[in-house]
Amino acid sequence: MPLSGNGALAIGVDLGTSSLKAVAVGADGRCVARARVGYPTGQPEPHAAEQNPSDWTAACHAALDELAQQTDPAKWGVLGLSAMLPTLVSLDVGGRPIGPAITWRDGRAEADGESIASAVGPGQLYRRTGQQFDGRYLLAMHARRCRLGLAADATVAGAKDYLFQVLTGHLLTDPSTASGFGAYDLHRRAWDTAILATAGARVVPAVVDSRDHRPLRSELAARWGCPPGIPVLVGAADSVLGAYGLGVRNPGTVAYIAGTSNVILGCAASPDVDEHGRYLVTPMADGGYGREMDLLATGSAMEWLAGLLGIAGGPSAVADLAAGADLADAPLVLPYLSPGEQGALWDPGLVGGIEGVTLRTTAADLARGLTAGIVLESRRCLEVLADTATGESPGPIMMSGSGALSPVFRRDLADATGRAVHADTHESDHSAMGAALLAGRTILNWPDMAPDGSTREVIEPDPQRAGLWADRFARHDAACRAQQARNTR
Repeated sequence: MPLSGNGALAIGVDLGTSSLKAVAVGADGRCVARARVGYPTGQPEPHAAEQNPSDWTAACHAALDELAQQTDPAKWGVLGLSAMLPTLVSLDVGGRPIGPAITWRDGRAEADGESIASAVGPGQLYRRTGQQFDGRYLLAMHARRCRLGLAADATVAGAKDYLFQVLTGHLLTDPSTASGFGAYDLHRRAWDTAILATAGARVVPAVVDSRDHRPLRSELAARWGCPPGIPVLVGAADSVLGAYGLGVRNPGTVAYIAGTSNVILGCAASPDVDEHGRYLVTPMADGGYGREMDLLATGSAMEWLAGLLGIAGGPSAVADLAAGADLADAPLVLPYLSPGEQGALWDPGLVGGIEGVTLRTTAADLARGLTAGIVLESRRCLEVLADTATGESPGPIMMSGSGALSPVFRRDLADATGRAVHADTHESDHSAMGAALLAGRTILNWPDMAPDGSTREVIEPDPQRAGLWADRFARHDAACRAQQARNTR
């Protein structure tokens, strides 16, 4: 029988864009052990971003092997799952992957996305699903594969759905992951069969509650030495469980998860869409809905600049470099390097740009300009969430992820938005933590705990810098609008 009570540990697993993270969490909500295992992304042709599902399985096994060495697996009481979204895994009738997984960074299915959206009607699709459908949704990726010869009876699955099958033998999805398909009806809380048919998707997983669970495979329980029959929660998307791990439960407070992309998510009680289509609506793991915006090229843009400048250390090194530059000297950088944007601006045609470079511009100035560009797009998103809130005053920004480690980014975000920024620089795996906390609450009868705030750093906005950021945003927005106008000519 699964364990219960204060002696049990909840294990959270987050299948991310570049690595799998696993944490063991105790009844007090504290992480007692963690592991991280990376895997590559292949780019066999322009705009491609593919991963091998067997690399995920190997990473999961290796990470949990490590947790089994760091903890007593006999005390494991439950596993909970989180994963990147949307990432497509095509499965044959035996549940085996057909070819590589197609990650959310892949841009080859834009034409297929446009075709599906046009057939359904973009406005109608958004009102039914809460999603701004394009080529990065699973159904668009699936339609492209079918056009290239994929069997019509192939199962369409997300990354977490596949990992759940690896661990339990059952293929199930949850409402937040189903939203990434582009055919989950928010109002009926069920698949929209007409959209599925339009995309040629014949087989999809059943949608169950995030707190639904199945037992861990017996051979895996034996491998790790954990109790037989330990439950594995279906879990939810990384953005949803990242917010849960940050303690974002009520309207006003916003989760900001800064990684390869940056996710900005506020809470709402109802699935109301925006009349201007500026945010996505995602079901949360414990009730309610998230109003979500995803800035596509953030950590990945910092990685690009590090490579361009020949700086070792990736995004963190770029953030350190930016700290040495004055904002007034930084060129204006439009950070749409994916290309495209899915924040408050839903525009796949946007591309990056740099304005105001002179012979005096330094590498540090470029780094500061890029971080400032990301901050300004974040400000745009946060203003939309504040404008559409139902009477609640804007609360703090709860920040997580590798991007939260940069003091200059957190300072700029606070000053540019006029809101306090809270960040626990000792904990960056909030999606894995959220998966563990939800699992512990569901199976081990833990209370709905807020995360430990003892190591949280708070940056209050500096009112004296509000004018500087307002002027810079006006220039940033004007440059963005000019680019959009050029794209429509």
